Amino acid sequence: MRAFVAATRLATLVTGGSGGMRASHVPMLYEPPERGPGNGSLHFHLARANAQWRDLADGAAAMAIFLGPDAYVSPTFYEGHEGGAVVPTWDYIAVHAHGVARVIEDPSELRALVSRLTDAFEADRADAWSVDDAPQAYMEKQLRGIVGVEIAVERFDAKWKMSQNRSAGDRQGIVAGLRESPFESERRTAHIVAGFTPPRES
Repeated sequence: MRAFVAATRLATLVTGGSGGMRASHVPMLYEPPERGPGNGSLHFHLARANAQWRDLADGAAAMAIFLGPDAYVSPTFYEGHEGGAVVPTWDYIAVHAHGVARVIEDPSELRALVSRLTDAFEADRADAWSVDDAPQAYMEKQLRGIVGVEIAVERFDAKWKMSQNRSAGDRQGIVAGLRESPFESERRTAHIVAGFTPPRES
């Protein structure tokens, strides 16, 4: 789950407050616990004009939803499906991270947060951009328009539904069917189903 969250990065932030339920789609940096127990933390920022940040007073509950590829699975993908007792289903991956929020408005801490986010997302680029590449006055103005948020993750809820309950023959049919899909998400799902190795029966 930790590896999936770290790799997915874009999450749906869900909060509840005086304005009711709110959701925003936010790039997040996941930092695992350095040692011992715990579930790590999520780091991101919101536009100050986004009223959702006001739901995140220190100690407020929040949930971040990370989604992977998904696919419609047709009964026609299964071996021997003709006349069989089969129904359609949907394969997907989802991880929900629940935790307690802390809002960051201190300019120096906020700049450090934005620098960490940028460095992480630029890490694989040959010509990586850095916050220090921008004029200081410009960055100070930009930082005044955002607030930082840290969520200490208390628990993860996850669902990894990739046809692991089907027979080897059914999984082969699912992979073949999804590889022919016009939808990229379904072709990506085929790759995951193909890589799944069921546990050996005792």
